[in-house]
Amino acid sequence: MLPQQIANGIIAGSTYALFALGFTLMFGVLRVINLTYGVYFSAGALLALYLTAAGVPLWIALPVASIVIGLAAIIVDMLLLTRLMRVKAPELSSLMVTLGATLFLYSAATAIFGTEIRRFPPAVFEGGAIEFAGLRVTVSQLLIVGTAALSVIALLLIVRRTKLGLAIRALAENGDVTQLMGVNAGAVVRLVSFISGTLGALAGILVGLNYNAIQPYMGEAMMLKGFAVIILGGLGNIRGAVIAGLAVGLLESLTAGYYSSTWKDAVGFILLVLTLWVRPAGIFGKTALRRA
Repeated sequence: MLPQQIANGIIAGSTYALFALGFTLMFGVLRVINLTYGVYFSAGALLALYLTAAGVPLWIALPVASIVIGLAAIIVDMLLLTRLMRVKAPELSSLMVTLGATLFLYSAATAIFGTEIRRFPPAVFEGGAIEFAGLRVTVSQLLIVGTAALSVIALLLIVRRTKLGLAIRALAENGDVTQLMGVNAGAVVRLVSFISGTLGALAGILVGLNYNAIQPYMGEAMMLKGFAVIILGGLGNIRGAVIAGLAVGLLESLTAGYYSSTWKDAVGFILLVLTLWVRPAGIFGKTALRRA
């Protein structure tokens, strides 16, 4: 039973980590708390659902839906956040602006799609469950873990090994100096919005495939988990988001398997409170120095 619970925890943790990647990248670079990120999660799943229902193969629908939502994220972020970043508004301003936008977008999605749960067509996956050494996993679960791993590797390579990544890191460190050095800050901001929106949508599609239950408000619960994960890992820390996501998933799975499933969702927030008591900046976060 323990190996199966660990496998379930890794699968759940992979979705948390994938979702938190874009969230923490956005905060780390743009220094804004963007609550519309949960909408990208729901929108990606809904768009992939309608593409597959129209006969588009999953291996095409998955990247197309993610990229489309990533492009939409650029437009939404430009409309909501450009002026706030220009005047260097405090983080609470971005939280309130995106909160209003989130409520509007969820209401619009509910009016268009309704609140009923929708499901992918039965033929989306031809294979069923795979059993190996006593473990039972589905094709969608393998897809979640594989996609999360590839996304982490790709993002780290972009951030650490490319000129675009250098520009992203420079903008996160000091935006004013970065612009003085000739970097097109606007283009970098749009790139970050695109990557974040794409990752959020991708996480939504994979979670929708895993549970085969999609509705407009599915991003709300994941946003709460996303907050817990990025704060645990350290705001803006990509490695911390991945490790914290996996840790939360494992603890939830072990709690559900060996204690009670009713306490599963509370585990992440209990861990969050304990971490903030001991290390307010998060496990991998840097404590900011304050001077009088």
